Amino acid sequence: MATKTYLQALNEAMRQEMERDPEVFILGEDVGQFGGCFGVTQGLFETFGEARVKDTPITESAIVGAATGAAAMGMRPVCEIMFVDFIGVALDQLYNQAAKMRFMFGGKAKIPMVLRAPQGAGIGAAAQHSQSLEAWFAHVPGLKVVMPSTPYDAKGLLIAAIRDDNPVVFLEHKILYGIEGEVPDEPYTIELGKAKVQREGNDVTIVATAAMVHTALEAAEQLAADGIDAEVIDPRSLTPLDIDTIIDSVKKTHGLLIVHEAVRKGGVGGEIAAQVAEQAFDFLDAPIMRIGAPFTPVPFSPPLEKAFIPDAGAVVGAVKQMRG
Repeated sequence: MATKTYLQALNEAMRQEMERDPEVFILGEDVGQFGGCFGVTQGLFETFGEARVKDTPITESAIVGAATGAAAMGMRPVCEIMFVDFIGVALDQLYNQAAKMRFMFGGKAKIPMVLRAPQGAGIGAAAQHSQSLEAWFAHVPGLKVVMPSTPYDAKGLLIAAIRDDNPVVFLEHKILYGIEGEVPDEPYTIELGKAKVQREGNDVTIVATAAMVHTALEAAEQLAADGIDAEVIDPRSLTPLDIDTIIDSVKKTHGLLIVHEAVRKGGVGGEIAAQVAEQAFDFLDAPIMRIGAPFTPVPFSPPLEKAFIPDAGAVVGAVKQMRG
Protein backbone atom coordinates (compact mmCIF):
# COMPACT_ATOMS: atom_id res chain seq x y z
CA MET A 1 0.00 0.00 0.00
CA ALA A 2 1.07 3.54 -0.69
CA THR A 3 1.97 5.90 2.15
CA LYS A 4 -0.40 8.86 2.30
CA THR A 5 -1.21 11.62 4.73
CA TYR A 6 -4.51 11.83 6.59
CA LEU A 7 -5.37 14.84 4.41
CA GLN A 8 -4.59 12.98 1.19
CA ALA A 9 -6.69 10.03 2.34
CA LEU A 10 -9.71 12.28 2.87
CA ASN A 11 -9.23 13.98 -0.48
CA GLU A 12 -8.95 10.61 -2.23
CA ALA A 13 -12.11 9.36 -0.56
CA MET A 14 -14.13 12.31 -1.86
CA ARG A 15 -12.57 12.12 -5.33
CA GLN A 16 -13.32 8.42 -5.72
CA GLU A 17 -16.89 8.76 -4.48
CA MET A 18 -17.50 11.68 -6.83
CA GLU A 19 -16.19 9.57 -9.70
CA ARG A 20 -18.39 6.64 -8.67
CA ASP A 21 -21.63 8.50 -7.94
CA PRO A 22 -22.72 11.66 -9.82
CA GLU A 23 -25.04 12.57 -6.93
CA VAL A 24 -22.07 13.26 -4.62
CA PHE A 25 -21.08 16.91 -4.48
CA ILE A 26 -19.17 19.23 -2.14
CA LEU A 27 -20.16 22.59 -0.71
CA GLY A 28 -18.68 24.97 1.80
CA GLU A 29 -16.60 28.08 2.30
CA ASP A 30 -13.48 28.22 0.08
CA VAL A 31 -13.74 24.54 -0.90
CA GLY A 32 -13.42 25.32 -4.63
CA GLN A 33 -10.39 26.91 -6.29
CA PHE A 34 -8.79 27.62 -2.90
CA GLY A 35 -9.04 23.93 -1.98
CA GLY A 36 -10.39 24.36 1.55
CA CYS A 37 -8.98 26.13 4.58
CA PHE A 38 -6.69 23.15 5.31
CA GLY A 39 -6.37 21.96 1.71
CA VAL A 40 -8.59 18.89 2.04
CA THR A 41 -10.60 19.62 -1.13
CA GLN A 42 -7.58 20.69 -3.17
CA GLY A 43 -7.81 19.75 -6.86
CA LEU A 44 -11.45 18.65 -6.79
CA PHE A 45 -12.74 21.89 -8.32
CA GLU A 46 -10.38 21.50 -11.26
CA THR A 47 -11.60 17.96 -11.87
CA PHE A 48 -15.34 18.25 -11.25
CA GLY A 49 -16.10 21.93 -11.79
CA GLU A 50 -18.23 24.42 -9.94
CA ALA A 51 -21.40 22.39 -10.44
CA ARG A 52 -20.10 19.75 -8.04
CA VAL A 53 -17.64 21.71 -5.88
CA LYS A 54 -19.60 24.71 -4.70
CA ASP A 55 -18.17 27.70 -2.88
CA THR A 56 -20.77 29.16 -0.56
CA PRO A 57 -21.24 32.45 1.25
CA ILE A 58 -19.93 32.68 4.83
CA THR A 59 -23.26 31.40 6.15
CA GLU A 60 -23.09 28.06 7.95
CA SER A 61 -26.87 27.88 8.28
CA ALA A 62 -27.15 28.05 4.48
CA ILE A 63 -24.44 25.40 4.00
CA VAL A 64 -26.08 22.85 6.30
CA GLY A 65 -29.59 23.81 5.22
CA ALA A 66 -28.73 23.38 1.54
CA ALA A 67 -27.05 20.04 2.24
CA THR A 68 -30.10 18.83 4.16
CA GLY A 69 -32.48 19.81 1.39
CA ALA A 70 -30.29 18.31 -1.33
CA ALA A 71 -29.98 15.06 0.62
CA ALA A 72 -33.75 14.88 1.09
CA MET A 73 -34.10 15.17 -2.70
CA GLY A 74 -31.75 12.25 -3.36
CA MET A 75 -28.32 13.80 -3.67
CA ARG A 76 -25.32 13.00 -1.45
CA PRO A 77 -23.79 16.29 -0.31
CA VAL A 78 -20.53 16.53 1.58
CA CYS A 79 -20.53 19.90 3.28
CA GLU A 80 -17.51 21.40 4.99
CA ILE A 81 -17.73 23.71 7.98
CA MET A 82 -14.38 25.49 8.08
CA PHE A 83 -14.01 25.02 11.86
CA VAL A 84 -16.34 22.94 14.02
CA ASP A 85 -16.57 25.96 16.33
CA PHE A 86 -18.77 27.67 13.70
CA ILE A 87 -21.41 24.93 13.69
CA GLY A 88 -23.47 26.79 16.30
CA VAL A 89 -24.72 29.05 13.51
CA ALA A 90 -26.29 26.00 11.84
CA LEU A 91 -27.42 23.92 14.80
CA ASP A 92 -31.11 24.19 13.98
CA GLN A 93 -30.55 22.92 10.45
CA LEU A 94 -28.46 20.05 11.83
CA TYR A 95 -30.23 18.82 14.95
CA ASN A 96 -33.83 19.86 14.21
CA GLN A 97 -33.92 19.17 10.47
CA ALA A 98 -31.23 16.79 9.21
CA ALA A 99 -31.24 14.60 12.31
CA LYS A 100 -35.02 14.31 12.62
CA MET A 101 -36.39 14.34 9.09
CA ARG A 102 -36.17 10.61 8.43
CA PHE A 103 -37.89 9.85 11.75
CA MET A 104 -40.63 12.43 11.26
CA PHE A 105 -41.43 11.12 7.78
CA GLY A 106 -41.74 7.55 9.03
CA GLY A 107 -38.57 6.42 7.31
CA LYS A 108 -39.74 7.52 3.86
CA ALA A 109 -37.14 10.28 3.63
CA LYS A 110 -33.42 9.59 3.57
CA ILE A 111 -30.84 12.23 4.49
CA PRO A 112 -27.55 10.92 3.05
CA MET A 113 -25.35 13.89 3.90
CA VAL A 114 -21.93 14.26 5.49
CA LEU A 115 -20.88 17.28 7.51
CA ARG A 116 -17.08 17.45 7.64
CA ALA A 117 -15.40 19.73 10.16
CA PRO A 118 -11.89 20.12 11.57
CA GLN A 119 -11.70 20.40 15.33
CA GLY A 120 -9.20 20.25 18.17
CA ALA A 121 -6.35 22.26 19.64
CA GLY A 122 -2.62 22.26 19.03
CA ILE A 123 -2.06 24.82 16.27
CA GLY A 124 -2.40 28.04 18.25
CA ALA A 125 -5.83 28.89 16.84
CA ALA A 126 -7.24 30.07 20.22
CA ALA A 127 -10.60 29.66 21.89
CA GLN A 128 -12.99 30.13 18.95
CA HIS A 129 -11.15 27.83 16.51
CA SER A 130 -9.84 24.96 18.66
CA GLN A 131 -12.72 23.25 20.45
CA SER A 132 -13.59 19.55 20.47
CA LEU A 133 -17.39 19.42 20.36
CA GLU A 134 -18.18 15.78 19.57
CA ALA A 135 -20.33 15.43 22.69
CA TRP A 136 -22.83 17.92 21.25
CA PHE A 137 -23.50 15.74 18.23
CA ALA A 138 -23.35 12.40 20.04
CA HIS A 139 -26.23 13.62 22.21
CA VAL A 140 -28.59 14.04 19.22
CA PRO A 141 -30.62 11.02 18.03
CA GLY A 142 -30.48 10.72 14.24
CA LEU A 143 -26.88 11.85 13.80
CA LYS A 144 -23.93 9.53 13.32
CA VAL A 145 -20.63 10.82 14.69
CA VAL A 146 -17.27 9.68 13.30
CA MET A 147 -13.74 10.57 14.50
CA PRO A 148 -10.92 8.89 12.53
CA SER A 149 -7.42 8.81 14.00
CA THR A 150 -5.34 7.40 11.12
CA PRO A 151 -5.08 7.94 7.35
CA TYR A 152 -6.36 4.40 6.70
CA ASP A 153 -9.43 4.96 8.86
CA ALA A 154 -9.98 8.46 7.46
CA LYS A 155 -10.46 7.17 3.91
CA GLY A 156 -12.49 4.08 4.74
CA LEU A 157 -14.76 5.85 7.21
CA LEU A 158 -15.39 8.84 4.93
CA ILE A 159 -16.38 6.61 2.02
CA ALA A 160 -18.71 4.69 4.36
CA ALA A 161 -20.14 7.98 5.63
CA ILE A 162 -20.82 9.26 2.10
CA ARG A 163 -22.61 6.03 1.22
CA ASP A 164 -24.68 6.02 4.42
CA ASP A 165 -28.34 7.05 4.12
CA ASN A 166 -28.24 9.05 7.36
CA PRO A 167 -26.56 12.36 8.30
CA VAL A 168 -23.00 11.83 9.48
CA VAL A 169 -20.93 14.39 11.39
CA PHE A 170 -17.35 13.62 10.37
CA LEU A 171 -14.82 15.23 12.70
CA GLU A 172 -11.19 15.60 11.63
CA HIS A 173 -8.57 16.61 14.18
CA LYS A 174 -6.47 19.38 12.65
CA ILE A 175 -3.25 18.09 14.18
CA LEU A 176 -3.68 14.80 12.30
CA TYR A 177 -3.84 16.18 8.74
CA GLY A 178 -0.12 15.70 8.21
CA ILE A 179 0.38 12.26 9.74
CA GLU A 180 1.22 9.44 7.35
CA GLY A 181 0.15 5.82 7.04
CA GLU A 182 -0.49 3.06 4.56
CA VAL A 183 -3.68 3.61 2.55
CA PRO A 184 -4.92 1.45 -0.36
CA ASP A 185 -5.35 3.20 -3.70
CA GLU A 186 -8.68 1.52 -4.36
CA PRO A 187 -11.92 2.53 -2.61
CA TYR A 188 -12.88 0.65 0.57
CA THR A 189 -15.23 1.13 3.47
CA ILE A 190 -14.92 0.71 7.23
CA GLU A 191 -18.12 -0.12 9.05
CA LEU A 192 -19.45 2.77 11.11
CA GLY A 193 -19.82 1.65 14.70
CA LYS A 194 -16.94 -0.82 14.72
CA ALA A 195 -14.09 -0.03 17.12
CA LYS A 196 -10.47 -0.91 16.44
CA VAL A 197 -8.05 -2.38 18.96
CA GLN A 198 -4.95 -0.34 18.19
CA ARG A 199 -2.79 -2.19 20.71
CA GLU A 200 -3.56 -5.43 22.50
CA GLY A 201 -2.84 -5.76 26.21
CA ASN A 202 -3.90 -7.52 29.37
CA ASP A 203 -3.50 -5.14 32.30
CA VAL A 204 -5.68 -2.08 31.58
CA THR A 205 -7.99 -0.82 28.84
CA ILE A 206 -7.43 2.68 27.47
CA VAL A 207 -10.20 4.03 25.23
CA ALA A 208 -9.06 7.08 23.30
CA THR A 209 -10.47 9.19 20.47
CA ALA A 210 -8.93 11.04 17.49
CA ALA A 211 -5.51 12.55 18.28
CA MET A 212 -5.62 11.08 21.78
CA VAL A 213 -5.27 7.60 20.23
CA HIS A 214 -1.67 8.48 19.42
CA THR A 215 -1.17 9.92 22.89
CA ALA A 216 -2.54 6.71 24.41
CA LEU A 217 -0.25 4.56 22.26
CA GLU A 218 2.74 6.64 23.35
CA ALA A 219 1.68 6.20 26.97
CA ALA A 220 1.23 2.45 26.44
CA GLU A 221 4.85 2.15 25.35
CA GLN A 222 5.98 4.00 28.46
CA LEU A 223 3.80 1.77 30.63
CA ALA A 224 5.25 -1.33 28.96
CA ALA A 225 8.69 -0.27 30.15
CA ASP A 226 7.29 -0.47 33.69
CA GLY A 227 5.74 -3.89 33.10
CA ILE A 228 2.16 -2.69 32.53
CA ASP A 229 0.52 -4.08 29.39
CA ALA A 230 -2.13 -1.61 28.18
CA GLU A 231 -4.76 -2.31 25.56
CA VAL A 232 -5.66 0.75 23.45
CA ILE A 233 -9.06 0.95 21.76
CA ASP A 234 -10.14 3.55 19.22
CA PRO A 235 -13.96 3.66 18.98
CA ARG A 236 -13.64 5.40 15.57
CA SER A 237 -17.30 6.39 15.78
CA LEU A 238 -19.24 7.60 18.81
CA THR A 239 -22.65 7.04 17.24
CA PRO A 240 -23.03 4.18 16.75
CA LEU A 241 -20.71 3.20 19.60
CA ASP A 242 -19.13 -0.24 19.68
CA ILE A 243 -19.54 -0.72 23.42
CA ASP A 244 -19.22 -4.50 23.08
CA THR A 245 -15.56 -4.31 22.05
CA ILE A 246 -14.84 -2.03 25.00
CA ILE A 247 -16.66 -4.28 27.47
CA ASP A 248 -14.92 -7.40 26.17
CA SER A 249 -11.60 -5.66 26.76
CA VAL A 250 -12.56 -4.57 30.28
CA LYS A 251 -13.56 -8.14 31.12
CA LYS A 252 -10.02 -9.14 30.18
CA THR A 253 -8.05 -6.27 31.77
CA HIS A 254 -10.33 -5.35 34.72
CA GLY A 255 -9.55 -1.65 34.38
CA LEU A 256 -10.72 1.26 32.21
CA LEU A 257 -9.29 4.69 31.44
CA ILE A 258 -10.99 6.96 28.88
CA VAL A 259 -9.03 9.74 27.20
CA HIS A 260 -10.37 12.56 25.03
CA GLU A 261 -9.22 16.08 24.25
CA ALA A 262 -12.65 17.62 24.78
CA VAL A 263 -13.22 19.12 28.20
CA ARG A 264 -13.76 16.38 30.74
CA LYS A 265 -17.05 17.78 32.06
CA GLY A 266 -19.95 16.51 29.94
CA GLY A 267 -17.60 14.70 27.56
CA VAL A 268 -18.26 11.37 25.85
CA GLY A 269 -15.96 9.74 28.38
CA GLY A 270 -18.75 9.97 30.94
CA GLU A 271 -21.16 8.11 28.64
CA ILE A 272 -18.66 5.34 27.93
CA ALA A 273 -17.88 5.05 31.63
CA ALA A 274 -21.58 4.81 32.50
CA GLN A 275 -22.26 2.07 29.97
CA VAL A 276 -19.30 0.01 31.18
CA ALA A 277 -20.33 0.50 34.81
CA GLU A 278 -23.86 -0.66 33.97
CA GLN A 279 -22.79 -3.72 32.02
CA ALA A 280 -19.43 -4.82 33.44
CA PHE A 281 -19.16 -3.43 36.97
CA ASP A 282 -18.27 -6.80 38.48
CA PHE A 283 -15.21 -7.08 36.24
CA LEU A 284 -13.65 -3.82 37.44
CA ASP A 285 -10.84 -3.95 39.99
CA ALA A 286 -10.68 -0.17 40.34
CA PRO A 287 -12.92 2.83 39.63
CA ILE A 288 -13.15 3.91 35.98
CA MET A 289 -11.04 7.00 35.32
CA ARG A 290 -11.38 9.75 32.72
CA ILE A 291 -8.88 12.19 31.27
CA GLY A 292 -10.01 15.29 29.40
CA ALA A 293 -9.12 18.92 29.04
CA PRO A 294 -9.81 21.32 31.92
CA PHE A 295 -13.16 23.13 31.93
CA THR A 296 -11.88 26.31 30.31
CA PRO A 297 -11.75 27.81 26.82
CA VAL A 298 -8.73 26.71 24.79
CA PRO A 299 -5.86 29.14 25.53
CA PHE A 300 -3.98 30.96 22.78
CA SER A 301 -0.71 31.08 24.72
CA PRO A 302 1.46 28.19 23.44
CA PRO A 303 2.57 27.04 26.94
CA LEU A 304 -1.01 27.21 28.23
CA GLU A 305 -2.38 25.40 25.16
CA LYS A 306 0.20 22.66 25.67
CA ALA A 307 -0.89 22.34 29.30
CA PHE A 308 -4.54 22.26 28.20
CA ILE A 309 -4.12 19.20 25.93
CA PRO A 310 -3.84 15.85 27.74
CA ASP A 311 -0.45 14.23 27.22
CA ALA A 312 1.12 10.79 27.59
CA GLY A 313 2.39 11.65 31.06
CA ALA A 314 -1.16 12.24 32.28
CA VAL A 315 -2.24 8.88 30.86
CA VAL A 316 0.68 7.06 32.48
CA GLY A 317 -0.03 8.74 35.81
CA ALA A 318 -3.72 7.84 35.72
CA VAL A 319 -3.02 4.19 34.92
CA LYS A 320 -0.53 3.92 37.76
CA GLN A 321 -3.02 5.56 40.12
CA MET A 322 -5.67 3.02 39.08
CA ARG A 323 -3.33 0.16 39.79
CA GLY A 324 -2.42 1.49 43.24
